[in-house]
Amino acid sequence: MLPRFLKPTLSVAQKGAQQLSTSARHNAKVAVMGASGGIGQPLSLLLKESPLVTELSLYDIVNTPGVAADLSHINTVAKVKAFNGPDQLRDSLKGAQVVIIPAGVPRKPGMSRDDLFNTNASIVRDLAQACAEVAPKAFVAIISNPVNSTVPIASEVFQKAGVYDPNRIFGVTTLDIVRANTFIGEAKGLDPQKLVLPVIGGHSGITIIPLISQCKPSVSFPQDQLKALTERIQEAGTEVVKAKAGTGSATLSMAYAGARFGFSLIRALNGEQNIIECSYVRSNVTDAKYFSTPILLGKNGVEKNLGLGKLSDFEAKLLEAAIPELKKNIQKGEDFVNKK
Repeated sequence: MLPRFLKPTLSVAQKGAQQLSTSARHNAKVAVMGASGGIGQPLSLLLKESPLVTELSLYDIVNTPGVAADLSHINTVAKVKAFNGPDQLRDSLKGAQVVIIPAGVPRKPGMSRDDLFNTNASIVRDLAQACAEVAPKAFVAIISNPVNSTVPIASEVFQKAGVYDPNRIFGVTTLDIVRANTFIGEAKGLDPQKLVLPVIGGHSGITIIPLISQCKPSVSFPQDQLKALTERIQEAGTEVVKAKAGTGSATLSMAYAGARFGFSLIRALNGEQNIIECSYVRSNVTDAKYFSTPILLGKNGVEKNLGLGKLSDFEAKLLEAAIPELKKNIQKGEDFVNKK
């Protein structure tokens, strides 16, 4: 049986069908931290549209009331509330079951995800501190780049606060899966929504490892095409940054991927079975302390890490190259918290 990879509701018909299936269930309060930004606004729109969300708490340092007022006019069940500025940060997290963090500055041409580190590291640290104090049992889904480092930052903050549960903190790598499905679907003339393709490792450059050998339905490529396709998946973020020519990075596709992951978390909270997503989590699957693999989600977060599966020789070499880079990224995140 294929895992149920879940996608945002994008039509009235889909929404109505989903509402019938979820009306008797306990739906969720979701907090979006960074709701006024390039990812936060479309992410909040997708969340507002879903009957899985009953309360939507929007936080940012500026402009949140306008975003909330705009969204609140949409005729769906989710109640929207705005929280603006540091003084309202903790109030925005009260009662949240799922916290999604897209806050931070976007990448510009010529910037690596590492260049974002100092600004975004501070933002994630402060948001994680508030979450540890106010909503320590929430599922925390981190989008803010560099994910390879920001997830360890949040984890260290929760550990210092004495409330760390590694099964409840997630790095959102879903965009890598969405991109891989899209590119492979295009190359093979397949419906990308019907592909199931794990992408493991991390969320930048060579740490992104698409397991094309495990794709369902099965696909194959000559070695030169396989290498080119893998590199395109690894550098797809840069493709968008260049195309936007200084105006930002991936926002719409990231919002789509973030919503998909958020919906999977809510469905797991609701007790649905066989909810599987790849996510960057605390892990003992490899030598890296944090690593993305397919995860079985449950009411308490990570129910089971499904591991690497069988790798091809090509993928094994990608893994070997990724581990030192991941370790360096993880150490950088941990050091940021522990040296301050």
